[in-house]
Amino acid sequence: MKKYKNYGTNIEEQAIEQMNNAMSLPIVEFGALMADSHFGYGVPIGAVVVTENYIVPGAIGFDICCGMKISILDMKVEDIDNRKDELKRAINENTRFGVGSHYEKPLNHPVMNDKAWLHPVFDYEKAKSQLGSSGSGNHFVEFGELEIKEPCLGLEPGNYVALLSHGGSRGSGHDVASYFTKLAKELHPELPDNLKDLAWLDLDSEEGQDYFSCMELMGKYAEACHQLIHQGILKALNVDALVSVENHHNYAWRETINGKDVLVHRKGATPAQKGVLGIIPGSMATPGFIVEGRGDAESMNSASHGAGRAMSRTAAKKAFTREEMDKFLKDNNVELMSGGLDECPGGYKNINTVMENQKDLVKILAKFSPRLVKMALDKKKKGKLF
Repeated sequence: MKKYKNYGTNIEEQAIEQMNNAMSLPIVEFGALMADSHFGYGVPIGAVVVTENYIVPGAIGFDICCGMKISILDMKVEDIDNRKDELKRAINENTRFGVGSHYEKPLNHPVMNDKAWLHPVFDYEKAKSQLGSSGSGNHFVEFGELEIKEPCLGLEPGNYVALLSHGGSRGSGHDVASYFTKLAKELHPELPDNLKDLAWLDLDSEEGQDYFSCMELMGKYAEACHQLIHQGILKALNVDALVSVENHHNYAWRETINGKDVLVHRKGATPAQKGVLGIIPGSMATPGFIVEGRGDAESMNSASHGAGRAMSRTAAKKAFTREEMDKFLKDNNVELMSGGLDECPGGYKNINTVMENQKDLVKILAKFSPRLVKMALDKKKKGKLF
């Protein structure tokens, strides 16, 4: 097994075992485990896996190109309270939440003209109807207060209103992951049970090229979703964005590491090359950060993609009550428009500890504090918030 740097603390044994499995693959060159890492499918969330000419669908995951976008707005901080009804209406009218959520009248974007949609893995009409939606799980759209202490991003120190979104490639990304993971497994029947979810595709093969093309399209599609959400909300509020920052994870990038041209799989990990901007959120009621990468070699130029879960969704629902969650939200001056108890902040790791553990990987430029948050309803509660 190849060695790798682990930036986390108290990472569960299952996640460590998954990472060890990945590093035992003959095709893997390097790797790293981020500070927010926890158990996932195939590899841990927070895993960075580097290969030379192979792509591992399981090391990218089912929500291909899930990512973050933040727009710093030309608004006064007091507008979060003074215009709260407008902010809520703008979110509600400019995205959709939940499994299978979509628009009856699809939105328009040039991404839907891409020829890569011709691959049979795609349901084009489904993709078109879900364009601009946010999905479920830990995906969100929220307004908050951004604190800048030193000049950066072309802005002076001060407090600003910011719009932050987290989402991915919706059902289409899941379809791509499901199809090619199954195909990779069929091509590698020799793999033992503990490695089957890490089956790979040769990039020189037709299958590998097809996956890479579909993955790239899902990157464009996810970016288009963020773009439409932000454009719609800003238009509804009649405000401009002073600056926007965007990054994604659950993707594979062509990069050069140790003089080798390689493929860097980042599943739940943020690109953090020197000078590259990124966004690392906490939870619905804990801070997030705009960061600048330091280009750390041992991390494979990567950082965490968030705080990371401290427990499973099922465990969180058992561990916390709505009253406890409501109190935490109130104490942190956060209004939750909708969201499930599985996303309770107590179910996440301490974001400040995570940031401390990766202080050599990123420089913090600004701190974002959520104030108005919308996530998917708990589908089992039939419209109730929890």
